[in-house]
Amino acid sequence: MWYENKVSQLLGIQYPILQGPFGGNLSSVELVAAVSNAGGLGGYGAYTLNPNEIVAVHQQISAATNKPYNLNLWVSDNDLAETDTDQQFEKTSALFKPYFDELNIPLPPKPAPFSSRFENQLQVVLDLKPKVFSFMFGALPADVLEECKKRGIITVGAATTLDEAIFLADTGVDMIIASGFEAGGHRPSFLDRSENSITGTFVLLQLIKEKVKIPVIAAGGIATGKGIAAALTLGADAAQIGTAFLACNESNALPIHKEMLFSDAARYTKLSRAFTGRLGRGITTRIASEQTGNEAGFLPFPLQTTFISPLRKAAIEQQKWDMVMFWSGQIAPILKHREAKILMEALVTETTAYFENLKTG
Repeated sequence: MWYENKVSQLLGIQYPILQGPFGGNLSSVELVAAVSNAGGLGGYGAYTLNPNEIVAVHQQISAATNKPYNLNLWVSDNDLAETDTDQQFEKTSALFKPYFDELNIPLPPKPAPFSSRFENQLQVVLDLKPKVFSFMFGALPADVLEECKKRGIITVGAATTLDEAIFLADTGVDMIIASGFEAGGHRPSFLDRSENSITGTFVLLQLIKEKVKIPVIAAGGIATGKGIAAALTLGADAAQIGTAFLACNESNALPIHKEMLFSDAARYTKLSRAFTGRLGRGITTRIASEQTGNEAGFLPFPLQTTFISPLRKAAIEQQKWDMVMFWSGQIAPILKHREAKILMEALVTETTAYFENLKTG
C-alpha cells in the first residue's frame, strides 16, 4: 500500500501524513493526540514556551496518546541586531498609529529586549526524547544532531529552497520538509531573505529529490488525498498538512479564525511582515495591503509581534477582522472537514482510492 514506506516505518506511524506544528499558541494537545491516534503524526509548535511549559505539554500529550508525535522549535527565534534603536521604534509607531487611533487605544511602549531561549528549549527536547524533533529557521549543530541520534530522536529540518535542503542534508538531519510558498504561517527561510525563497511546493519537492537522498516531506498547498497522492507521485515520502488541521475544532485557533478559514475571505491570502516582523502568509488584511513596501519601518521579529499584540487584541474585541492576521495557506477555499479524526479518515480514503483507481485504470 502507498502508506507502507520509509517514513511511516522510521516514525512508527501507520500513514505518512504529518500535522503541521503550529506556533503562537495555535497548537493543542487535543489536536496532536487526535492525529497521532488516527495513524498520522501529530505536531506541537513549542517555540514560544519556556522549558517547564514544554515539559508540561509533553506530559499531557503522553497522557492523551501512546503514539509518536513531533515537537517543533525555531532555531533562530529572533532577528534582533545592535542597530535596533529608539529611532526604529519611532518609525514603526508612525506607520501604525492610525490603526491604534482607529481602535481608540494608545500606542504601546517600546517592546522590552528579547533574549533567545532556544538553547534552554533544546536541552528539554533532548531530555524528553520525543519520537520526532522538527525545527525551522536554521540548522542544528553536528553535536546536537549526534546527541539526538544517540537518544533515538528523529530530526526533521525545514527548507524553502534547494540550497537550504542541501545544507540541511549535509549536516546529517534525518528528514527534510520541503516548505512551498503556498503554505500558511511563517516562511522558515534561513539562507536568504524569505522574499527570495518562494518556490512552490511541487517544484521545490522535485528539485530536492534530485539532489538529496534522505526522505523529503512535502508541505504547502496540500489538504486532500489527491494532494497527498500528487506529492507522493512526485517523489515525496510523506505530506505535511497545516491549514486543514488548523481549521479543525481540536486546534487552539480562535473560533473566528476557523470560521474565516471556511469563509469567502480565505480565497485571498497575502505574505506580509506587518504583524510579526517575519514574512508569513495569512488571509489578506487591510493592514497587510496598506503596509506593503514599508517593511524597513517594521520592528524586527519578535518585537513587531509584541508591538502589534494590543492592536490585535482590540481588533478582535471590536470585530475589526480586516485588521487581524488569520494565518492561512492558499489551499483554504477547498477545506471541508472540521474534525481531525474525520479529516484523517478522508485523507487516507481519498489517497487510497486514487492509487487503486490507477491500478484498475
